[in-house]
This record gives sequence, C-alpha cells and structure tokens, in this order.
Amino acid sequence: MNGILTLAQETVTTTGDGLVTIGKGIGFGLTVLGGGLGIGNIGANAVQSIARQPEAAGPIGTNMIIAAALIEGLAVISMVLLAFVV
Repeated sequence: MNGILTLAQETVTTTGDGLVTIGKGIGFGLTVLGGGLGIGNIGANAVQSIARQPEAAGPIGTNMIIAAALIEGLAVISMVLLAFVV
C-alpha cells in the first residue's frame, strides 16, 4: 500500500494533471472488474440453466453470447471515453 501512495504522490508532483491520471487508472480498473464480473455471472448462470434444461442449450447459449458481447462493448466504450475524453 505504501508503494501505491508513493507512486500517486510522484504522479501528482511530476505532472500537472496527476489526479486525472489516478482517476483514469481507477476508472479503467473498475471497468475491467465490472465487465469481468458481469460476463462471469452470465456464464455461470447459463451453465446452470443448461444443466437444469439440457434441451434449451441452443437458445441459452445464443443469449449468453449476445449478452456477453453487449457487456464487453459497454466496457470498451467506457475505456475509450476514459482514455480520450477525460
């Protein structure tokens, strides 16, 4: 923890927009964490649903892939906004 604080202090003192850089790093981390948890949750629930109703594996798998792609797209849009707009 002490190393992170030292790095944060160095970033703030060496550049004029140090707090913006730290905020971007936190934003990127939360974006990756949220996207990963969302896709993992979808996958776990899809496998559980297929285990309960094996005959519905096709539609469940299709819906799982579509939902995962939407979450991944939202995460990419969030990272692009963090990188270029903020």
